[in-house]
Amino acid sequence: MTIEVGINGYGTIGKRVADAVRAQPDMEVVGVAKTRPNFEAEQAVANDFPLYAAVPERVEQFDEAGIELAGKVEELVQNSEIVVDTTPSGIGAENKAMYEEYDTPALYQGGEDAELVDVSFNARANFAEAEGADHTRVVSCNTTGLSRLIAALDEEYGVEKVRATLVRRGGDPAQSSRGPINDTLPDPVTIPSHHGPDVNTIFPDLDIDTLGMKVPATLTHTHSVNVELTDETDTEEVRGLLAGESRLFVIPEHMGIDGSGKLKEFALDSGRPRGDVWENAIWGESITVEGGDELYLFQAIHQESDVVPENVDAIRAVLGTADRRESIERTNEALGMGLGR
Repeated sequence: MTIEVGINGYGTIGKRVADAVRAQPDMEVVGVAKTRPNFEAEQAVANDFPLYAAVPERVEQFDEAGIELAGKVEELVQNSEIVVDTTPSGIGAENKAMYEEYDTPALYQGGEDAELVDVSFNARANFAEAEGADHTRVVSCNTTGLSRLIAALDEEYGVEKVRATLVRRGGDPAQSSRGPINDTLPDPVTIPSHHGPDVNTIFPDLDIDTLGMKVPATLTHTHSVNVELTDETDTEEVRGLLAGESRLFVIPEHMGIDGSGKLKEFALDSGRPRGDVWENAIWGESITVEGGDELYLFQAIHQESDVVPENVDAIRAVLGTADRRESIERTNEALGMGLGR
């Protein structure tokens, strides 16, 4: 059976999720919703996605702009087997009552509070916990990146403690209103940042401390990660383990990718849509094990796209149509994941 998916929101994440869902052999996009008739609304129609008005009072604005609507967002929810809510932070919480009214399970993004949902989700770490959930939260880009890494390490060696400093981009490329413009900000200045507690929604018993900074860049977040492992290992063994993970891209030193700019260029040259990097990009030469149990590494997290495959997997997890291995393999194959392989 084909899963009928509605997507409420067609912005940075929503348009990427729509394309990813359309690529899946077992899913179809029944429609997308937009709040206003901007260029993304026009592009949704050009891409043959049925377009619904997220704000009923603005239907006339779409008419005036010459953008054809398939209906209002309530109709989209009613016609969908599951809805992926990719609206801005806080709007998903406002939409929850609508999803409940039509008895349609919903996926939310990491900007929503964990208390809103039945389960926070990461495909690599806790896939099975989402089965049958009415409200599921796909954790944020940073939490997704950390969870993928931690899950692999914890399964192989055990993890005693994680310490991570997150150097965060000031805004996405299209967010011209975001900053800082010429500054470097502790964000927050208090410790820990919200990222550690968010990782604990996936790994409740994990000892993790996180610090956050914001810098005037748009391409990726960059993590400096230190993991204290339970079992001893060495650098080459860890490098091999991480290189074997389908959603971790261990960047070979010979590629000469020394920063996010070249990483983005490599993704574009590789034919990735929008230059997206769905995987954690880990600099191979940064992977270092000291004393047998202290691991250090740098990784880049493409904030616009790393949660996209997670949303696809969450659809199958909630509806119980595949197990973790089947879903991840199916998603990866459909999207053409495996950067650098």
